[in-house]
Amino acid sequence: MRQERTLNIRSFEGSMQDTGWISSHPGLRLQPRREQSLNAEDRSRVVNLQIIEVPSPLGLRPSGLEHAPDALRSAGLHERLGCPNVVRIEVPSYSDVRDPATEILNPQSIAAVALHTADAVTAALDTSRFPVVLGGDCSIVLGPLLALRRRGRYGLAFLDGHADFQHPREEPNGEVASLDLAVATGRGPGVLADLDGLRPLVRDGDVALIGYRVLDDNDHFLDEHIRTTAVTVADLSDIQAHGAGHALERALTTLTGPELEGFWVHLDVDVLDDALMPAVDYRHPGGLSWEEAEHILGGLLGSRNACGLEVTIFNPRLDPDGSIARRLSELIEAGLQRRPRLADGS
Repeated sequence: MRQERTLNIRSFEGSMQDTGWISSHPGLRLQPRREQSLNAEDRSRVVNLQIIEVPSPLGLRPSGLEHAPDALRSAGLHERLGCPNVVRIEVPSYSDVRDPATEILNPQSIAAVALHTADAVTAALDTSRFPVVLGGDCSIVLGPLLALRRRGRYGLAFLDGHADFQHPREEPNGEVASLDLAVATGRGPGVLADLDGLRPLVRDGDVALIGYRVLDDNDHFLDEHIRTTAVTVADLSDIQAHGAGHALERALTTLTGPELEGFWVHLDVDVLDDALMPAVDYRHPGGLSWEEAEHILGGLLGSRNACGLEVTIFNPRLDPDGSIARRLSELIEAGLQRRPRLADGS
């Protein structure tokens, strides 16, 4: 079970007002946001990226992680990446009432966000842009995976301190952020596991779980343990024993097979060492160093098979001076600089 922490929680509606993100119209829509103009050097660096902001706490709670895209913007990430246009997904109001049919929080709203995020990712891919999705909690991974599933068979690099492989009834708070990998691989309620009738969004054998260290928490779906599935598991102990390079090699072997058309990269920042990344809601000792994370993330994004990146769980309320946001921005930029298309300017 995850250990709860007492946080200063404000309403989701209030947090949306804080970020200037209240729509006068109900429902969901995509809203492009214009950034400051960039100089030629900036534009030449990362012309093919598309930042998609998904400030969703629906799979966890509005503890502050919904402000992560804005905090990363303030830390200079958007300017670093040279992205003049940003797509932002509007997120419905958070409810703390567990749905009786599915036993989870906000299932319909999470599904709606996934559908709209999928559309935004599809639009980026269709115009040869590399999507960078900034959350938000881990439930947002369903959107990019749906976008790729609509196109064919793709893999998933899942960098996370947790396995996120739990049954809804065993999740004490009904949080989808504890079971998003289970849902993505077709387990759990159909409202999320069968989006567009395309269950599973990704096959077990096409997933590489990297850096997970929180054992016997959310790493089993009823009696099925993550290690008994076809998922490739390179946990923290493997990385400590054999090195980040070995874990990367194992992951790429799974993710670049001839049957796959590409793969998505999920980065939950709690994969980092807790001493380096305390700005997360659920804290556990240990984790990857910045150097290990950069090696693995850069190696994944350096593959021509990588189709996009999504970053989750960073909570800027737990980073009062913004130093962690700046360091995280550096990690993201360093990883994206490994992209082959970035290097050759195409």
